[in-house]
Amino acid sequence: MQIDKKMSTRFKPKFNIKKGDSVVVITGEDKDLKKPRKVLEIISEKNRILVEGVNIVTKHTKPTSQNTKGGIVKKEAPIAISNVMLWDAKAGVPTKIKRSRENGKLVRIAKKSGEVIK
Repeated sequence: MQIDKKMSTRFKPKFNIKKGDSVVVITGEDKDLKKPRKVLEIISEKNRILVEGVNIVTKHTKPTSQNTKGGIVKKEAPIAISNVMLWDAKAGVPTKIKRSRENGKLVRIAKKSGEVIK
């Protein structure tokens, strides 16, 4: 049974985490519940997230016309979005998110402190 490409993009998942948010890694090799890190990119098709300084991989590159020196490059690789939790700066702990409408706009509210997340 083939799934239409149109159907797969019709229901995009909604995530409580956005680009630029502060998150903490709650599972995996880079687990650190006290160190908030910045979200660089969200890959919603694969339910993955790129976090600054997490899941560093080494990539061997060949010399090209743009990069005349080849060598080993260290860069971040995506991790599963379920492995991170939003950081609540006011409470200083990881928190879950509640969504509610204010003035017709959907806002994210931290459950620990009740603060609106910008």
